[in-house]
Amino acid sequence: MANNIEVKELLDAGVHFGHLTRRWDPNMAPYIYMERNGIHIINLYKTAAKIEESCEALKKIAASGRKVLFVATKKQAKEIVAEKATQANQPYITERWPGGMLTNFVTIRKAVKKMASIDRMKKDGTFNTLSKKERLQVDRLRAKLEKNLGSISDMTRLPGALFVVDITREHIAVKEAQKLNIPIFAMVDTNSDPRQVDYVIPANDDASKSIDKVMTYVSNAISEGLNERKAAKDTPKKDAKADASKKETVAEEVAKQEEE
Repeated sequence: MANNIEVKELLDAGVHFGHLTRRWDPNMAPYIYMERNGIHIINLYKTAAKIEESCEALKKIAASGRKVLFVATKKQAKEIVAEKATQANQPYITERWPGGMLTNFVTIRKAVKKMASIDRMKKDGTFNTLSKKERLQVDRLRAKLEKNLGSISDMTRLPGALFVVDITREHIAVKEAQKLNIPIFAMVDTNSDPRQVDYVIPANDDASKSIDKVMTYVSNAISEGLNERKAAKDTPKKDAKADASKKETVAEEVAKQEEE
């Protein structure tokens, strides 16, 4: 992973552009390289090192079988995050953050189960016994639940980590994760406080190119972790098969010797 992060690629994607100098958070000072035309420029060597560190940690989380919940509700990040999270088979929130998503997870799970029960109604024919007005209401409820929670329908327990694009915008999600001691990974721009995050990736969180570049590294690392987990699960099966075939061979040889 370490050698895959090219500073030139980060530069080409505009990851280095921060906010106007008057809109900065002083806690981001260690990650700022210089000021140019009234804009802070992020030190991409530090960004590359932080991406590497975050990717290694995310890879371990994925390999352990826990989920990483992605959160990005800003317009330029929504589609990218949804696509990359789907590729890595992880849950995501790209519409409004449902209050209590983490701190009141039981209630959120009930809403997800409600979606499943509506789907069952449609399959077993119960849905067709409802009046036209009731069917319309159920359809509207299903559509609303799908929009807000459809992407987390497979998340049966609290995530192992949160990955956030723009912690200032997603401050409610960040606070909920902090309360539950869930590790927070985030793209942090020069206008945000990095102290709120466990794994900081100093980066431009406003440009779609920049978000896409960082998200590509992150989703690839998670996929690697999942592949390692799958390989580790398959190994005992292969060993068991090998042992079984060995035993069969030994048994056959013993049988032959007895016949002779």
